[in-house]
Amino acid sequence: MIFRSVIDLKNFEEIDSIADYAKGINIDWIIIAGGDGTIRGTIAALEKRNIMPYISVFPAGTVNLVAKELQQVLEPQKWIKRVKKGIVTPVYLGKANNEIFLTVAGVGFDSLVVDNVSETQKKLLSKFAYLWHGSELIRKEMLFSNWRYKFKIRLDDDTEWHEATSVIVGKSRYYAGRYSIFADAALGSPFLNIAMFKGHKSADFFRYATLIAMEALTLDKEITIKKAKKIEIICENDDFVVELDGDAVTNTPLKLEIKEIPIKFLA
Repeated sequence: MIFRSVIDLKNFEEIDSIADYAKGINIDWIIIAGGDGTIRGTIAALEKRNIMPYISVFPAGTVNLVAKELQQVLEPQKWIKRVKKGIVTPVYLGKANNEIFLTVAGVGFDSLVVDNVSETQKKLLSKFAYLWHGSELIRKEMLFSNWRYKFKIRLDDDTEWHEATSVIVGKSRYYAGRYSIFADAALGSPFLNIAMFKGHKSADFFRYATLIAMEALTLDKEITIKKAKKIEIICENDDFVVELDGDAVTNTPLKLEIKEIPIKFLA
Protein backbone atom coordinates (compact mmCIF):
# COMPACT_ATOMS: atom_id res chain seq x y z
CA MET A 1 0.00 0.00 0.00
CA ILE A 2 1.57 3.30 -1.10
CA PHE A 3 0.51 6.72 0.18
CA ARG A 4 1.63 9.56 -2.05
CA SER A 5 0.93 12.30 0.49
CA VAL A 6 -1.01 13.33 3.57
CA ILE A 7 -2.60 16.79 3.51
CA ASP A 8 -3.89 18.62 6.59
CA LEU A 9 -7.06 20.45 5.52
CA LYS A 10 -7.43 23.59 7.64
CA ASN A 11 -10.50 25.08 5.94
CA PHE A 12 -12.89 24.44 3.06
CA GLU A 13 -11.14 27.01 0.86
CA GLU A 14 -8.21 24.59 0.51
CA ILE A 15 -10.32 21.81 -1.04
CA ASP A 16 -10.02 23.20 -4.58
CA SER A 17 -6.22 23.17 -4.45
CA ILE A 18 -6.29 19.60 -3.16
CA ALA A 19 -8.57 18.57 -6.03
CA ASP A 20 -6.21 20.27 -8.50
CA TYR A 21 -3.30 18.38 -6.99
CA ALA A 22 -5.22 15.07 -7.19
CA LYS A 23 -5.97 15.65 -10.86
CA GLY A 24 -2.42 16.70 -11.62
CA ILE A 25 -0.91 13.45 -10.34
CA ASN A 26 -3.81 11.31 -11.61
CA ILE A 27 -4.61 9.97 -8.16
CA ASP A 28 -6.67 6.76 -8.04
CA TRP A 29 -7.59 6.61 -4.33
CA ILE A 30 -8.37 9.29 -1.75
CA ILE A 31 -8.89 8.72 1.98
CA ILE A 32 -10.88 11.46 3.72
CA ALA A 33 -10.64 11.80 7.50
CA GLY A 34 -13.38 14.33 8.15
CA GLY A 35 -17.08 14.90 8.59
CA ASP A 36 -19.88 14.81 6.04
CA GLY A 37 -19.25 18.41 4.97
CA THR A 38 -15.60 17.69 4.19
CA ILE A 39 -16.53 14.54 2.30
CA ARG A 40 -19.18 16.37 0.29
CA GLY A 41 -16.88 19.29 -0.49
CA THR A 42 -14.01 17.05 -1.60
CA ILE A 43 -16.16 14.86 -3.86
CA ALA A 44 -17.84 17.95 -5.34
CA ALA A 45 -14.44 19.47 -6.18
CA LEU A 46 -13.25 16.24 -7.77
CA GLU A 47 -16.43 15.91 -9.81
CA LYS A 48 -16.07 19.44 -11.18
CA ARG A 49 -12.63 18.43 -12.47
CA ASN A 50 -14.05 15.30 -14.12
CA ILE A 51 -12.05 12.93 -11.96
CA MET A 52 -13.45 10.44 -9.47
CA PRO A 53 -10.95 8.14 -7.79
CA TYR A 54 -11.93 5.50 -5.28
CA ILE A 55 -13.00 7.13 -2.01
CA SER A 56 -12.47 5.88 1.54
CA VAL A 57 -13.65 7.57 4.71
CA PHE A 58 -12.13 7.43 8.18
CA PRO A 59 -14.67 8.49 10.87
CA ALA A 60 -13.97 12.08 11.95
CA GLY A 61 -15.62 15.50 11.98
CA THR A 62 -18.64 16.89 13.82
CA VAL A 63 -21.06 14.46 12.17
CA ASN A 64 -20.14 11.59 9.86
CA LEU A 65 -23.24 9.81 8.59
CA VAL A 66 -21.32 8.42 5.61
CA ALA A 67 -18.85 6.57 7.85
CA LYS A 68 -21.67 5.43 10.14
CA GLU A 69 -23.69 3.90 7.30
CA LEU A 70 -20.60 2.27 5.82
CA GLN A 71 -19.90 0.86 9.33
CA GLN A 72 -16.41 2.28 9.49
CA VAL A 73 -14.54 1.68 12.74
CA LEU A 74 -12.57 4.27 14.74
CA GLU A 75 -9.62 2.00 15.58
CA PRO A 76 -6.99 2.75 12.87
CA GLN A 77 -5.50 -0.76 12.56
CA LYS A 78 -8.91 -2.39 12.22
CA TRP A 79 -9.94 0.29 9.73
CA ILE A 80 -6.85 -0.31 7.57
CA LYS A 81 -7.33 -4.08 7.70
CA ARG A 82 -10.89 -3.73 6.47
CA VAL A 83 -10.21 -1.20 3.71
CA LYS A 84 -7.24 -3.25 2.40
CA LYS A 85 -9.72 -5.98 1.44
CA GLY A 86 -10.69 -3.75 -1.49
CA ILE A 87 -14.44 -4.23 -1.20
CA VAL A 88 -16.14 -1.72 -3.51
CA THR A 89 -19.39 -0.08 -2.38
CA PRO A 90 -21.37 1.94 -4.96
CA VAL A 91 -22.70 5.26 -3.64
CA TYR A 92 -25.27 7.31 -5.55
CA LEU A 93 -24.87 11.07 -5.28
CA GLY A 94 -27.75 13.46 -4.88
CA LYS A 95 -27.62 16.77 -6.72
CA ALA A 96 -29.24 19.96 -5.46
CA ASN A 97 -29.06 23.00 -7.76
CA ASN A 98 -25.93 21.42 -9.28
CA GLU A 99 -24.33 20.94 -5.85
CA ILE A 100 -23.78 17.33 -4.81
CA PHE A 101 -24.77 15.76 -1.48
CA LEU A 102 -24.42 12.25 -0.05
CA THR A 103 -26.60 12.06 3.06
CA VAL A 104 -29.24 14.73 3.58
CA ALA A 105 -30.70 17.92 2.18
CA GLY A 106 -32.92 20.11 4.32
CA VAL A 107 -34.95 23.26 3.83
CA GLY A 108 -36.87 24.89 6.64
CA PHE A 109 -36.16 24.63 10.34
CA ASP A 110 -33.02 22.50 10.14
CA SER A 111 -31.45 24.56 7.34
CA LEU A 112 -31.88 27.78 9.34
CA VAL A 113 -30.22 26.10 12.33
CA VAL A 114 -27.30 24.89 10.19
CA ASP A 115 -26.93 28.33 8.63
CA ASN A 116 -26.43 29.87 12.09
CA VAL A 117 -23.80 27.41 13.33
CA SER A 118 -20.29 28.70 12.66
CA GLU A 119 -17.25 26.54 11.91
CA THR A 120 -15.76 27.57 15.26
CA GLN A 121 -18.88 26.44 17.12
CA LYS A 122 -18.80 23.11 15.29
CA LYS A 123 -15.22 22.53 16.42
CA LEU A 124 -15.75 23.66 20.01
CA LEU A 125 -19.30 22.48 20.73
CA SER A 126 -19.83 19.68 18.20
CA LYS A 127 -23.49 18.54 18.12
CA PHE A 128 -24.40 20.80 21.07
CA ALA A 129 -24.04 23.79 18.74
CA TYR A 130 -27.02 22.55 16.71
CA LEU A 131 -29.11 21.95 19.84
CA TRP A 132 -28.31 25.44 21.10
CA HIS A 133 -29.19 27.17 17.86
CA GLY A 134 -32.31 25.02 17.47
CA SER A 135 -33.68 26.21 20.81
CA GLU A 136 -32.67 29.79 19.99
CA LEU A 137 -34.47 29.57 16.63
CA ILE A 138 -37.69 28.42 18.29
CA ARG A 139 -37.42 31.25 20.80
CA LYS A 140 -36.86 33.91 18.12
CA GLU A 141 -39.24 32.65 15.44
CA MET A 142 -42.11 31.15 17.47
CA LEU A 143 -42.19 32.79 20.88
CA PHE A 144 -44.99 35.21 19.95
CA SER A 145 -46.12 33.84 16.58
CA ASN A 146 -46.27 30.68 14.49
CA TRP A 147 -43.65 29.46 12.01
CA ARG A 148 -44.00 31.78 9.03
CA TYR A 149 -42.23 29.91 6.22
CA LYS A 150 -44.07 27.74 3.70
CA PHE A 151 -42.83 25.50 0.91
CA LYS A 152 -44.36 23.80 -2.10
CA ILE A 153 -42.97 20.47 -3.27
CA ARG A 154 -43.38 18.51 -6.50
CA LEU A 155 -42.16 14.94 -6.99
CA ASP A 156 -41.01 13.43 -10.29
CA ASP A 157 -42.70 16.09 -12.46
CA ASP A 158 -46.12 15.20 -11.03
CA THR A 159 -48.92 17.73 -11.46
CA GLU A 160 -49.63 17.75 -7.71
CA TRP A 161 -47.80 20.18 -5.43
CA HIS A 162 -47.51 19.27 -1.75
CA GLU A 163 -47.34 21.93 0.97
CA ALA A 164 -45.05 21.89 3.99
CA THR A 165 -43.45 24.13 6.59
CA SER A 166 -40.19 22.17 6.63
CA VAL A 167 -38.64 19.45 4.49
CA ILE A 168 -35.98 16.76 4.97
CA VAL A 169 -34.64 14.83 1.99
CA GLY A 170 -32.64 11.74 2.87
CA LYS A 171 -30.01 9.89 0.82
CA SER A 172 -28.52 8.13 3.82
CA ARG A 173 -30.07 5.81 6.38
CA TYR A 174 -29.19 8.27 9.15
CA TYR A 175 -30.07 11.84 10.10
CA ALA A 176 -28.57 14.18 12.73
CA GLY A 177 -25.86 11.76 13.74
CA ARG A 178 -27.70 8.66 14.89
CA TYR A 179 -31.38 8.62 13.94
CA SER A 180 -32.78 6.43 11.18
CA ILE A 181 -35.86 8.24 9.84
CA PHE A 182 -36.29 6.67 6.38
CA ALA A 183 -36.69 2.89 6.32
CA ASP A 184 -35.54 2.48 2.72
CA ALA A 185 -32.85 5.17 2.52
CA ALA A 186 -29.29 4.06 1.73
CA LEU A 187 -26.17 5.48 0.14
CA GLY A 188 -26.37 2.71 -2.43
CA SER A 189 -30.00 3.39 -3.35
CA PRO A 190 -30.82 5.46 -6.48
CA PHE A 191 -33.75 7.21 -4.80
CA LEU A 192 -34.45 10.29 -2.69
CA ASN A 193 -36.59 9.93 0.42
CA ILE A 194 -38.55 12.97 1.55
CA ALA A 195 -40.39 13.92 4.73
CA MET A 196 -42.75 16.91 4.51
CA PHE A 197 -43.76 18.49 7.83
CA LYS A 198 -46.99 20.51 7.90
CA GLY A 199 -47.21 21.91 11.44
CA HIS A 200 -46.45 25.58 12.13
CA LYS A 201 -46.56 25.85 15.93
CA SER A 202 -43.64 25.43 18.33
CA ALA A 203 -45.40 22.39 19.83
CA ASP A 204 -45.43 20.80 16.37
CA PHE A 205 -41.67 21.19 15.99
CA PHE A 206 -41.01 19.76 19.45
CA ARG A 207 -43.23 16.81 18.49
CA TYR A 208 -41.32 16.32 15.25
CA ALA A 209 -38.02 16.33 17.13
CA THR A 210 -39.37 13.68 19.49
CA LEU A 211 -40.57 11.52 16.60
CA ILE A 212 -37.16 11.82 14.90
CA ALA A 213 -35.47 10.73 18.14
CA MET A 214 -37.92 7.79 18.35
CA GLU A 215 -37.38 7.00 14.64
CA ALA A 216 -41.16 7.04 14.29
CA LEU A 217 -42.13 9.73 11.75
CA THR A 218 -44.72 7.40 10.19
CA LEU A 219 -46.84 7.64 13.37
CA ASP A 220 -47.76 11.28 12.65
CA LYS A 221 -50.41 11.86 9.98
CA GLU A 222 -49.20 15.46 9.56
CA ILE A 223 -45.90 14.16 8.17
CA THR A 224 -45.97 12.98 4.55
CA ILE A 225 -43.20 10.57 3.54
CA LYS A 226 -42.52 9.83 -0.12
CA LYS A 227 -39.82 8.48 -2.43
CA ALA A 228 -38.72 10.07 -5.72
CA LYS A 229 -35.89 10.52 -8.19
CA LYS A 230 -36.55 14.22 -8.79
CA ILE A 231 -37.87 16.84 -6.36
CA GLU A 232 -38.68 20.52 -6.83
CA ILE A 233 -39.10 22.85 -3.83
CA ILE A 234 -40.16 26.48 -3.99
CA CYS A 235 -40.62 28.95 -1.14
CA GLU A 236 -42.71 32.08 -0.71
CA ASN A 237 -39.52 33.71 0.53
CA ASP A 238 -36.99 33.73 -2.31
CA ASP A 239 -33.47 32.46 -1.58
CA PHE A 240 -34.38 30.45 1.52
CA VAL A 241 -31.21 28.71 2.70
CA VAL A 242 -30.76 24.99 1.97
CA GLU A 243 -28.42 22.70 3.88
CA LEU A 244 -26.56 19.81 2.28
CA ASP A 245 -24.76 17.28 4.48
CA GLY A 246 -24.73 19.68 7.42
CA ASP A 247 -23.58 22.83 5.63
CA ALA A 248 -25.56 25.77 4.24
CA VAL A 249 -24.74 25.45 0.54
CA THR A 250 -27.53 26.68 -1.74
CA ASN A 251 -30.97 28.36 -1.74
CA THR A 252 -34.51 27.97 -3.03
CA PRO A 253 -35.90 27.47 -5.59
CA LEU A 254 -34.45 24.00 -5.29
CA LYS A 255 -34.17 21.13 -7.76
CA LEU A 256 -32.95 17.79 -6.46
CA GLU A 257 -32.16 14.64 -8.41
CA ILE A 258 -30.10 11.46 -8.33
CA LYS A 259 -27.00 11.08 -10.47
CA GLU A 260 -27.39 8.00 -12.63
CA ILE A 261 -23.88 6.55 -12.25
CA PRO A 262 -22.67 5.83 -8.69
CA ILE A 263 -19.18 6.62 -7.44
CA LYS A 264 -17.05 3.89 -5.87
CA PHE A 265 -16.12 3.71 -2.20
CA LEU A 266 -13.54 1.34 -0.74
CA ALA A 267 -15.18 0.61 2.59
